[in-house]
Amino acid sequence: MIGSAQAGADISITGLGVKVPDRVMTNDELSQFVDTSDEWIRERTGIRERRIASDEEALSDLALPATRDALAMAGVDPKDVDLVIVATVTPDMMFPSTAALIADAIGAADAAAYDLSAGCTGFMYALAQAYGMLAGGLAHRALVVGGDVLSRLFDWTDRSTLVLFGDGAGAVVLESVPEQGFLGFELGADGGGGESLWLPGSGSRNFEEPDRHIKMNGREVFKFATRVLVQSAQDILAKCDMTIEDVDLYIPHQANVRIIDHATRKLGFPSEKVVINVDRYGNTSSGSIPLGLADALADGRLQKGQIVLMTGMGAGLTWGSALMRWTMDAAA
Repeated sequence: MIGSAQAGADISITGLGVKVPDRVMTNDELSQFVDTSDEWIRERTGIRERRIASDEEALSDLALPATRDALAMAGVDPKDVDLVIVATVTPDMMFPSTAALIADAIGAADAAAYDLSAGCTGFMYALAQAYGMLAGGLAHRALVVGGDVLSRLFDWTDRSTLVLFGDGAGAVVLESVPEQGFLGFELGADGGGGESLWLPGSGSRNFEEPDRHIKMNGREVFKFATRVLVQSAQDILAKCDMTIEDVDLYIPHQANVRIIDHATRKLGFPSEKVVINVDRYGNTSSGSIPLGLADALADGRLQKGQIVLMTGMGAGLTWGSALMRWTMDAAA
């Protein structure tokens, strides 16, 4: 699905907050669980450390601080939020939704609230849904959270997945602004590749002796990711009548530095326009892109008026891009 933003719908991000667990786990520490090394992991993924939630931390424990910071930055009273979407594959529990728990915790008592599952692309899907609800007049202020506690799904003996993932969450506030923010979205899915990255035994389908650990065909996921990162970016730019040269900042999903490097070379982005933080956080799934936004805002690379391209891809297999003009002041 490709779509440019609705004419007259001036909607943008007005607040941003992120939260990662305090515990830092280095590559050397992972060598206690599997046959690996810091050099082996860095060479193949670019990751040197990641954050791991404590046994007492659930997704909402990360999402709530991020949410409160986003609301404070936007200057929005939680009572004025009427839509909460949490993009995650690791909710606190299957029901009630983590979104409903967050809405209650912040005091958004009457807000519509639900969780969304689109793997690592979840934040992009949630942004598009929230934009559509606001543009259609079904909501006025939305809170979008992307985050995961993937360490709960680790097989601590599987090197192919253990070295890749980390925990983290981010939140944004969406509302009407004086000038157009979001310019377009591009979303898609290929369920035929679902078994390349999946969690068998986690739902109503019966599997023999499921262990509920992440399973991944790394070769197939790599091929998929390098293809869709490029294609999705090209498609949304073409739909919005823009080119790579028009983009000031590119925030790809932080899965693996080799995937990011391939996409940026293919697209022609200079390194100074590309946000990379996978070295510090690993793959945080739906938390990846909001963490990238926060880093770019903190180091001054994200400035008002800049064109930002965000692209995610993940389990489903899914992909999604958003193109927007950043409307927040740097000091916000």
